[in-house]
Amino acid sequence: MSETRQVPEPAGEAAAAEPRRKLVTGPGTLLVWVYGVMVVGAVSRSAYQIATEFDRAPLAYTLSAVAAVVYAFITYTLVRGGERARVAALVCCAVELVGVVLVGIWTLADPSAFPDSTVWSEFGRGYLFIPVILPVTGILWLRRPRA
Repeated sequence: MSETRQVPEPAGEAAAAEPRRKLVTGPGTLLVWVYGVMVVGAVSRSAYQIATEFDRAPLAYTLSAVAAVVYAFITYTLVRGGERARVAALVCCAVELVGVVLVGIWTLADPSAFPDSTVWSEFGRGYLFIPVILPVTGILWLRRPRA
């Protein structure tokens, strides 16, 4: 009599076989679109400013480029879906919120440090405060109970 044994799957293969939880459903779709618009805005603004007048306000333009990278990463993780992407997006939204608050306070406390504004200046005032609202919305969306 031959006996067949079940060989357990390695954890990585089992995780890969599980379907990814979609993060872009319902309100998540709007969240991805807004983050996508912010990517375009922050990338185009920082690229132009860095290319044409970087010596005027290097800190401000570098912070705008950092904001663009953060927005792009969050957009990617939301579209990718899955538990690891959800956790990565959640951590990145928290970092983004801290960045917006710190830069917002800094630009109000020491305006001379920023001869030109950044995406996160004055809590995103130049972007209708979307930079401070967006990470809060993202955190709430990503923390919702999982099905």
